[in-house]
Amino acid sequence: GVHPRFITEGYELAKTKCIQLLDEFKIQREVDSALMTDVAKPSLCTKLQPEWANMLVPMVVGAVQCINREDQEIDLHMVEIMHMVHRQASESRLVNGLVLDHGGRHSEMPNELKNCYILTANVSLEYEKTEVHSGFYFSTAEQREKLVLSERKFTDERCMKIVELKRKVCKEGETFVLINQKGIDPVCLEMLAKEGILGLRRAKRRNMERLMLACGGRAINSVEDLTAEDLGYAEHVQQVTLGDDKYTFVEGCKNAKSCTILVKGPDQHTIAQLKDAIRDGLRAVKNLVEDNCVVPGAGAFEVFAHEKLMDYKNTVEGKAKLGIEAFAKALMVIPKILSENAGYDVQDALIMLQDEHRKRKVPTGINLTKFGVLSPDQMGIFDNYCVKKLFLTLSNTLAQQLLLCDEILKAGKQMGKSRDPNAPAN
Repeated sequence: GVHPRFITEGYELAKTKCIQLLDEFKIQREVDSALMTDVAKPSLCTKLQPEWANMLVPMVVGAVQCINREDQEIDLHMVEIMHMVHRQASESRLVNGLVLDHGGRHSEMPNELKNCYILTANVSLEYEKTEVHSGFYFSTAEQREKLVLSERKFTDERCMKIVELKRKVCKEGETFVLINQKGIDPVCLEMLAKEGILGLRRAKRRNMERLMLACGGRAINSVEDLTAEDLGYAEHVQQVTLGDDKYTFVEGCKNAKSCTILVKGPDQHTIAQLKDAIRDGLRAVKNLVEDNCVVPGAGAFEVFAHEKLMDYKNTVEGKAKLGIEAFAKALMVIPKILSENAGYDVQDALIMLQDEHRKRKVPTGINLTKFGVLSPDQMGIFDNYCVKKLFLTLSNTLAQQLLLCDEILKAGKQMGKSRDPNAPAN
């Protein structure tokens, strides 16, 4: 029996008050590994079984710490999530470097290298096809050989410059790896293999960008004037073959600004679960670093906001207070769902939680392992500030639009009635 406009007016007042309460309720903390772990753990534990979640938490925290730079915004695309349908999920790990989903294309190239210089290139080391139709003609076998050699010489000279750079910079116990975005033909692969160089061709562009951040060095587009400053470094490069697939591990990078989370599992369903949880965990830790604050979880904020809004509605005159009350009740859905998922009686759990909050006057959440309450701050159960703020704003906007939808439809009908029935239709 209340007009939707009064309800939406109350919603708007409640939302504004709730955001003020959220700013009061949040906790300013120094963002360190312990706090990152506390934020990542609830995010992962809600999606995976505990042993998998506890295994992935340090990986997620380590990945964000790796790519975090004070002068730039965190770019989660610098964390490669690579999967291998192989063995068990418990063998997933964080690689301080890169895992490429391809390997060398020559049987005599080394499979494992230590103390490696990494050359990241975008240079064609194969015959280039002409852009227009062309051909060459000869009358003797000697002329044909000369034409073939002249065509071959151009590509061979490029390859030799890379070989010469390797000879120049590599001392005893050091090795060389070429990772090229374009092709390498069999003759050049043979030349590289004879020099003990591991050459990878047709690497993905996204991997090339991450490779420079992980290993250092510069990406080259020409083999002219190659210097040691163009090279990156990795302690260990290894090729692994699984069936018909090859993988190349580039590990032990100094000051890496990109990394790889290698997800293993016996089937695609397990891998999909792990990857989805990892993405959510990465975003949760990223939000923490950007917010530089946390909100106590386990339903603590919702109980706090409900109590404050019920007091606030008494200061508002008119029917708008009914909207404030509805907003306050809607917030309690979070502790309701938590208690229901834990198998508790919902009414008992909510009454207990509200009574304890009034007594303690500190953030109080629901204990999901044993019927009772807990202190989220002491237990390390935290939510992201920006996520709480977003759902308060977004859910309020959507609810208002739905409530006012009937008014828009009524207005449209009235406009239709007022139109002249004899007028032509649009």
